[in-house]
Amino acid sequence: QVQLVESGGGSVQAGDSLRLACAASGGTFSTYGMGWFRQAPGKEREFVSAFTWSGATRYADSVKGRFTFSRDNAKKTVYLQMKSLKPEDTAVYYCAARSDYSRNSAEANNYDYWGQGTQVTVSS
Repeated sequence: QVQLVESGGGSVQAGDSLRLACAASGGTFSTYGMGWFRQAPGKEREFVSAFTWSGATRYADSVKGRFTFSRDNAKKTVYLQMKSLKPEDTAVYYCAARSDYSRNSAEANNYDYWGQGTQVTVSS
């Protein structure tokens, strides 16, 4: 199994940028499918970005063109570069890992391991 720890959250103004990081340990990092989700107060967990089984990246429509998901296998770390942040991006952001790449990467229930989350707050 794998353990995940997120970092890089904070409080910024609309239009600013942040880079989130998720460090993994305890597993063979390169064999897991990685994804990012977020959850705002009073709302359900929402898909943000993920690597698919084919190695491509996918993004939710709400963040496409503003967020970039990258991976560093040597450091066992994935990153979420967030640009042009909006107040509606305010949420706790979670890193997740799935052991079966064939499962839908946008479905939270298909992930086996989760980090503790990091808070992102965007003010107007």
